[in-house]
Amino acid sequence: MKTNIEIARTIKLRPIEEIAEKAGIKEDEFVCWGNYKAKVSLDILKRIDSKSNGKLILVTTINPTPSGEGKTTVTIGLAQALSQLGKKTMLAIREPSLGPMMGVKGGATGGGYSQVLPMEDINLHFTGDMHAITSAHNLLASLLDNHIHHGDLFHIDPRYIVWPRVMDISDRALRNTVIGLGGPSDGVPHEVEFAITPASEIMAILCLSKGINDLKERLGKIIVAYTYNDKPITAGDLKAVGAMTVLLKGAIAPNLVQTVEGLPAFVHGGPFANIAHGTNSLIADVIGLKLADYFVTEAGFGSDLGAEKFFDIVCRVGNLKPDATVLVVSIKALKRNGNGTDINALKNGLSNLEKHLENISFYRVPIIVAINRFGDDTDAEIDIVEGFCNSKNIPVAVVDIWDKGGEGGIELAGKLVDLIHNQKSDFTFLYDVGRPVKEKIEIIAKKIYGAGRIVYTVAAEKDIKLCKEIGLDKLLICIAKTPYSLSDDPLLLGRPKGFKITVREIKFSAGAGFLVPMTGKITTMPGLPASPTSELMDLDDKGNVAGLF
Repeated sequence: MKTNIEIARTIKLRPIEEIAEKAGIKEDEFVCWGNYKAKVSLDILKRIDSKSNGKLILVTTINPTPSGEGKTTVTIGLAQALSQLGKKTMLAIREPSLGPMMGVKGGATGGGYSQVLPMEDINLHFTGDMHAITSAHNLLASLLDNHIHHGDLFHIDPRYIVWPRVMDISDRALRNTVIGLGGPSDGVPHEVEFAITPASEIMAILCLSKGINDLKERLGKIIVAYTYNDKPITAGDLKAVGAMTVLLKGAIAPNLVQTVEGLPAFVHGGPFANIAHGTNSLIADVIGLKLADYFVTEAGFGSDLGAEKFFDIVCRVGNLKPDATVLVVSIKALKRNGNGTDINALKNGLSNLEKHLENISFYRVPIIVAINRFGDDTDAEIDIVEGFCNSKNIPVAVVDIWDKGGEGGIELAGKLVDLIHNQKSDFTFLYDVGRPVKEKIEIIAKKIYGAGRIVYTVAAEKDIKLCKEIGLDKLLICIAKTPYSLSDDPLLLGRPKGFKITVREIKFSAGAGFLVPMTGKITTMPGLPASPTSELMDLDDKGNVAGLF
């Protein structure tokens, strides 16, 4: 069997100018980034503003295995299948991070004959967006430390510097560090955290901004530290907004690429769903919805994380209304959630699927289940999942889009089109943003996760008090939680009930417009496994990348 990269190299790519024309993007509305990538100018928003939106389809999943369930692959394959049915279709997914690519999951461009291309470029640096976000973030950190070094006019309390540094590599050794050592000429010593770039508030801001002016306004609200009187100090106070915007000038423009079958695709922005809001840029969504009749996008991890945040954060900020949700299921994930590897484990794992179906129902969005079939799945196993969905009156389709591309998703695409036309979305939000902070957290934890109670540490209680004092208590909620369980314990699988959620602290993302309750042992800087995928990578004598998948 060919690997993803071997398949990608057999595809004859079409010039990006041809892909842009197919999408309806004019020649003066994009800038080529080589032969097969392009940056789409935000000027296009003015021209297409009066167009009506196409159908918005969100792809999510159940609680996954560490290697993932093929959600991105299904997103791409579904879009290709819709196109084969004669529908004008586009899709948008997030940009890969070097952290998971060098760690466990590998690349994030789909798989088999449902990939976005050129996969090597997209997985490795792409158009430099990640670097721009990293640079803008660390510039702000540098300006903060420079201000303190040159006299500290704001009287910042070095114990309450809350702006970390970031890098797009998983490195647990940097989670807690001390900087400024060496003497007076080397800065003021203080503790600092490192986070991975997808966890940066600037990443979230970029992906939620509607344009340059909105980007500037949001950047200015970033809280970097507090004074001895608990007054927040912002990026605006440090006069950092202009320079940060300059660094992000290119990054805010969506990246246009193509799928294996030549379908236009946006790959833009990359916040993780377990520690941020987990979806591609709002700008890419807005453009895609105006250009296509069917627009497919994904949200990271399961409905408890990515989908909830897409519905409650992205759709609220962007005034979007999803028309349907595709819930991706794999036999291996169901067995994992059933704590085994046999048929009984599969049956037990259906409780996890049941909960995710319930979660989507809270938003009143039509749903269809996509069974992503892997090579070792049996007909008997597939029949069990189909039978369960039928018993719940939930439409279901088996997809084989890795091996067959769009053709392998025709059944799903056809049933999805019927679902959208026969069952109208009555989309609603889960909570009222004006509610107190604890109430909003409780609604998410109890309704979406199934928690029995929420416990707050002393630090979290102080954070809640402070956010109310400085007027941030009416912000949206973006809970950071393990993706592998509905709870905050990654080992508590299936559909646990009545468990305890522990909120350790609450980070304020004032520019992004949400609060981030940190639960369980979740961290914003992942670590690498004992045998990371980077060990398999190399460059051969001809300059070809090996070991990328």
